[in-house]
Amino acid sequence: MAQVDKIRVLIVDDVAETRENIRKLLQFDAQVEVVGASRTGTEGVEMAIETQPDVVLMDINMPDMDGISATEAIRKKVPFTQIIILSVQGDSNYMRRAMLAGARDFLTKPIDVDELSAAIRRAGRVASNEKEKLSSTAYAGSSAGRPGSGTLIPGDQGYVVTVFSPKGGTGKTTITTNLAVAIRQQSSAVAAVDGNLQFGDLSFFFNEQGRNSVGDLASRVEELDRDVVSEVMIRHEASSVHILAAPMRPEHADQVSGEQFGSVVRYLSRMYPYVLVDTGSLLNELTLAALDASDLVLLLITQDIPSIKNARLFLDLADGLGISRNQIMLVMNRYDKRRTITAERVKENFKKEIEAIIPLDEKLVVPAMDRGEPFILRNSTSPTAKAIFELGNLVITKLKALVPAQVEAG
Repeated sequence: MAQVDKIRVLIVDDVAETRENIRKLLQFDAQVEVVGASRTGTEGVEMAIETQPDVVLMDINMPDMDGISATEAIRKKVPFTQIIILSVQGDSNYMRRAMLAGARDFLTKPIDVDELSAAIRRAGRVASNEKEKLSSTAYAGSSAGRPGSGTLIPGDQGYVVTVFSPKGGTGKTTITTNLAVAIRQQSSAVAAVDGNLQFGDLSFFFNEQGRNSVGDLASRVEELDRDVVSEVMIRHEASSVHILAAPMRPEHADQVSGEQFGSVVRYLSRMYPYVLVDTGSLLNELTLAALDASDLVLLLITQDIPSIKNARLFLDLADGLGISRNQIMLVMNRYDKRRTITAERVKENFKKEIEAIIPLDEKLVVPAMDRGEPFILRNSTSPTAKAIFELGNLVITKLKALVPAQVEAG
């Protein structure tokens, strides 16, 4: 009879007594091997990278890096590892945040040994499946390595960029479309995802319409693999950008939960070096899931008071959403130098640099939108197109500098 591999478990809790009690509970389980115990979230991330556990038992409240931040970091660096959050509070908000961060399960202390064992076994099965998928999942590109080379080796992780504005009409879809093409031309493979599931039209900006949508992946989120994803993604021939479209009917949007959407985005980041998510303007569960999965958020503003007011409110909310200011890039779109609201005035008001300015060019942008063509493919030398290419280069540079710092600093 073949020997069954043990489920490798890492314990992360700042209370020594709790760590020891959990270790004692698990020592009698023949299917479990405790590979380590960490006192802090930062140490837990480092030990997870070193030991590559199947399951991490993660305390939610720790002094240096909380369990949710540590969960996000581990899921980025060791994507097959499954996290079980342990908390003295059974608060639904904690549970929601934990699941959006990528946790597999949520248990309330004091821990019931049977409940813990069952949760570890469930998570262990998922980890085993994920390892199998990762061993066969690598996006076909020019060479292997970190994002920027064109492909991901199994177990590596791409970057997620969410394009967001808390006001409609700021040009999110136009920016997402053309930025995806710019990054594809400058760097490596890109997936563009429509996160506005009721009335999203990202695929139409590429003049593409597919039978499949994000709903087809969300409904199979527990069994995703490269073949399943490839069946659903639309390839834009002119740019080689891959598109995950919104459902064709608005009522079908209700069939996709925030948790499912976040899982789909994270899975895509294991196949594509860059994943760009176009969102709606409401902070609903889908947008929150995209923001939670993001390494970088492009916050779009235009030169009008409602746009600036709403962006300011979002910046005030960002800390509560677990988004650091370093993760947010302010982008002023449709910039018209004749308007009285300048980038300098907004910078002074926000106390934050506007990192990119996209000039207004209605004669270029509007006809391209009507044709369903990324405008930088038609005219790459216009000031607006050049600004998009500069934004793409800035995004790539910032991501490579930002993400390692996030993991180390939490």
